[in-house]
Amino acid sequence: MASGPRDAAATPRLVADRLSDRLAAYLAGQIESGALLPGDRLPTEPQLAGAHGVSRTVVREAVHQLRSHGLLVSRQGSGVFVAAPAPHHALAFDPTVLESMAAVVQIVEVRRAVEGEIAALAAQRATRAQVAALRRALAAIDAAVKAGGDGVAEDLAFHRAIADASGNPQFSLLLGFLEQYLREAMRVTRGNEARYEEFMDAVRAEHHAIVDAIAARDEKTARRAATEHMRRAARRLEEGGVIEPPRPAAARAAARKGAAK
Repeated sequence: MASGPRDAAATPRLVADRLSDRLAAYLAGQIESGALLPGDRLPTEPQLAGAHGVSRTVVREAVHQLRSHGLLVSRQGSGVFVAAPAPHHALAFDPTVLESMAAVVQIVEVRRAVEGEIAALAAQRATRAQVAALRRALAAIDAAVKAGGDGVAEDLAFHRAIADASGNPQFSLLLGFLEQYLREAMRVTRGNEARYEEFMDAVRAEHHAIVDAIAARDEKTARRAATEHMRRAARRLEEGGVIEPPRPAAARAAARKGAAK
């Protein structure tokens, strides 16, 4: 494949929601159909942005998705290339997993189980440059929200930066895979939080607590701060009226008896 921009008339311009998902799906389709072959170099980030009428941030998110699925590989100083076919099938979840609010809560629980340990390892291993990157990621979230955005892409980038700082590339790969599901759950949680100023203030404070603990190399505090951030995210969904709070065991048993009559 030629590395230059393609004919704009032959390139779809993306105008609906979730542009990065749509661009990723389009590029994946090009790979699956054989229009892009293993070893072909992808157009540059500015070329893809111009051809599809999207921002470079959208392109980065789309390329990140495809890299996490093993469809693309980056070569330092050369660009992004179509990967050779994998000898095995990649792990995949049914996309209908997020069609209910209960499933959103389940994704939050998955994040709580994983991200506490990621933050603890980051507190052990983060370099000064990585701590500085975390602080820049926090500033990017604030800037996106101030500009009227939802901050989802920037929030995901913040958590990716923590995974990178853990020193374990498998965590980065895991979060990269989960992002296609985390993105939808995060849209719900951040959308709920945006309705209440105190929620947004709490999220900002929780993010800073995680970074401060990592910078201080305080493993226990980092783990607790990251885990508590996820726990409070679920609680804010309840307080915002997005989901119902869990009922006590006695109430659930009574409901089951009533349904059986």
